[in-house]
Amino acid sequence: MEFNTKLLHGKTVTDYPYGATVPPISQVTAFKFDTAEEQEKVFHHKAAGFAYSRVGNPTVAAFEQRMNELEGGNAAIACSSGMSAITLALLNMLCAGDEIIAGSGLYGGSIDLFEDLTKLGIKTRYVRHVNVEEIEPLINEHTRLIYGEVIGNPGLDVMDIKAVADLAHSHGLPLMTDSTTATPYIINPLKLGANIVVHSSSKYINGGGNSISGVIVDGAGFDWDFDKFKALDGYRKFGPLAYTIRLRTDIWENLGSCLSPFNAFMNIIGMETLGLRMERICSNASKLATALDQIPGIRVNYLTLPGNPYKGLVDRQFGGKGGGILTFRAGSKEKAFKILNNLQYVTKASNIGDLRTLAIHPASTLYIRSSEEQMAAAGVFDDTIRVSTGIEDATDLIEDFTRAIELADK
Repeated sequence: MEFNTKLLHGKTVTDYPYGATVPPISQVTAFKFDTAEEQEKVFHHKAAGFAYSRVGNPTVAAFEQRMNELEGGNAAIACSSGMSAITLALLNMLCAGDEIIAGSGLYGGSIDLFEDLTKLGIKTRYVRHVNVEEIEPLINEHTRLIYGEVIGNPGLDVMDIKAVADLAHSHGLPLMTDSTTATPYIINPLKLGANIVVHSSSKYINGGGNSISGVIVDGAGFDWDFDKFKALDGYRKFGPLAYTIRLRTDIWENLGSCLSPFNAFMNIIGMETLGLRMERICSNASKLATALDQIPGIRVNYLTLPGNPYKGLVDRQFGGKGGGILTFRAGSKEKAFKILNNLQYVTKASNIGDLRTLAIHPASTLYIRSSEEQMAAAGVFDDTIRVSTGIEDATDLIEDFTRAIELADK
């Protein structure tokens, strides 16, 4: 079954009550039972069912099942936001004294989170590029995880997933990837050896910019050393399922990071057009980057441009798809602001993955808590503009940016 067909007719697209073609919104707090015995079984996980929407909801479950099928995982758990998903995915397996190796070019919010984790005794060692050569020298007896973005936002670094996964596994470590900017349309990290995938599904999965959410997908293929991974020690009997079971029945449930049924419904509606949207978004990004690259004084970063250091890996790993994000340097902050203010069709907003093309000045917004070194590692400078392309006609986008740049030069 091909990608777009799977979105509409996959194994997890089931029959819904009353003949509904999409999952109804179960916007309730709790679920009633006919007998106390039945209720007891559900609470003890001895029978399928729903009791309380913080720990399980039919609409949310429908979204989780579809995401799990798209990523080829063992289980998916939906969260209240992408940052919630990353936080829970990490805390589920890490304890004080543990260390992470991660790319220094992560999304600014992720960097802030990793810095906050130091207060809990969880340290992060950063590499400029998430590759074998830079990671291996940093692995020590405290290392518990390698973490990276499949496509960096906004630096556009690309991880060689298979190579990094092989390295991680050779040291008894799992690989966790943030695939928000790639989506299952471009890549399935689990198929290349990643063990856990996280998404901010507020972005491309939803697609309409109308719901905040996140997802954790566990591949359940990692052989956990429970003497080493102390956070999972109480779940030894579950073997490779320990990560998901602790996450679902413990930390996710107790921290209250559940997704609302309405937001789950909006995500299901949005993800049914993921393939169509991503095809157009990637095409628009490539066309816009190519056009901007011809303008003197504008330095463009996009993965499929000739000369991009990741182009070979993008061709091999992503089938030549470069994603929907590009950045360009205008020459100065003043000029960058002028360009943004001159745009007619493009929306000045901090999201990515919308139907609309969005643009932002990251240094003065998304990275206000970051140092200059952290910003440089993420490909963010005082004159950088990040663009998340939408589904408009490419000719209109090119015209809008070209005009905005010309006016800024006057």
